[in-house]
Amino acid sequence: MSRTIAIVEDEPAIAANYAEALRRYGYQVATFADRAGALAAFTLRLPDLVVIDVGLGAEAEGGFELCRELRVRAPTLPILFLSARDTDLDVISGLRLGADDYLGKSVSLAQLTARIQALFRRLDALRGPAARETVLRLRGLTLEVERMRVAWQDAEIALTVTEFWMVHALVRHPGHVRSREQLMREAQVEVDEATVTSHVKRIRRKFEAADPAFAEIETMHGAGYRWRP
Repeated sequence: MSRTIAIVEDEPAIAANYAEALRRYGYQVATFADRAGALAAFTLRLPDLVVIDVGLGAEAEGGFELCRELRVRAPTLPILFLSARDTDLDVISGLRLGADDYLGKSVSLAQLTARIQALFRRLDALRGPAARETVLRLRGLTLEVERMRVAWQDAEIALTVTEFWMVHALVRHPGHVRSREQLMREAQVEVDEATVTSHVKRIRRKFEAADPAFAEIETMHGAGYRWRP
């Protein structure tokens, strides 16, 4: 049975474009233009994954409110924000409300589909037997690969899929320098170097929120980043 995806987007042309692309991958897709319409449909039946824009019509932050309501109703439902609002504040707000990933609308359809597939793989791993887990441990870090979970000193760190794979790239070979290009390749994104730098800054802040003394990610000027050996 194919997976069902709901797209909550107030721009009809954008919603139709995403829906058509996802249907080509075999997904069943429903689109909704506002929070009220989406909630009414979700009360009858929840989709397998939801893609949400932040601004929904007259509700400047309707997507955030929808995420909050969905997370209470369905704690494990994969939720992905896809929005032109992609500042650090917006991304952090979305993740704190319980979203699994947050992408800017400049992302390609191929990258969006890759993120959706990654979220479904994580959901399948969470439902599957724990024996299949690959776990990396280094000092205070615990990284569960199949579940895409990261914890620092037993505190779970809420990373997006992109951020998870960047951390994974660094942790696999502690002490080895990873260039920005290598981090992009690991995370399967095509962005400029400044955006990679922003991702790393955001990752650091998330770890520092759990431990102000966190200093595992080192900047190697002119070369890239490494996880402290």
